[in-house]
Amino acid sequence: MIDLVLSLVMLAALALVAGAFVLWRRTGAARQPLLMLLLAAIALINVVIWTLPTPGGEAPVSAIRKQAAE
Repeated sequence: MIDLVLSLVMLAALALVAGAFVLWRRTGAARQPLLMLLLAAIALINVVIWTLPTPGGEAPVSAIRKQAAE
């Protein structure tokens, strides 16, 4: 289940980046596209936090999988 969530977050981040580019090119507005890029960056940082291993060598997403299996 967590893999699905992380995949959807990545797809949403890519859609936000693409949408920000299109909005900027069509309207020339800067504020909304920048906010969209900020949200995409926050989403990507969250995915990185969940998937990078801790100093103990285990990623938080792996710990969730182990708990769900028990």
